Amino acid sequence: MMPEINLPDVLAEVQAVFARYEAALVGNDRSTLDELFWNSPHTLRYGFSENHYGHAGIAAFRASLPVQSPPRELLRTVITTYGRDFATANVEFRREGSLQAGRQSQTWMRTDEGWRVVAAHVSLLG
Repeated sequence: MMPEINLPDVLAEVQAVFARYEAALVGNDRSTLDELFWNSPHTLRYGFSENHYGHAGIAAFRASLPVQSPPRELLRTVITTYGRDFATANVEFRREGSLQAGRQSQTWMRTDEGWRVVAAHVSLLG
């Protein structure tokens, strides 16, 4: 059976949590970023030049950075929900002062604590 795609209430929830994530990212709010990743050894994040496995590894990497992310412009954001408990968020972005575009993908899952990123990937084009 196919899950219902983009139920309006679920889509609104994921759009809101994604906006919270984006604000935390550009605001260097590490505690919110750590909160929004699923606290599990199954969580993963593939970065520009590194791979991180498990919430602890992702949080340790983030803590080692002097600044989380430079300001950026979101060029295109596509959020899709599948049923009531699963979603993807895909973004094309450009960092401030750069012509180079980047991509970010996130897989979100509803948990007892709320929506959490269970897998993420970020890369630059070219």
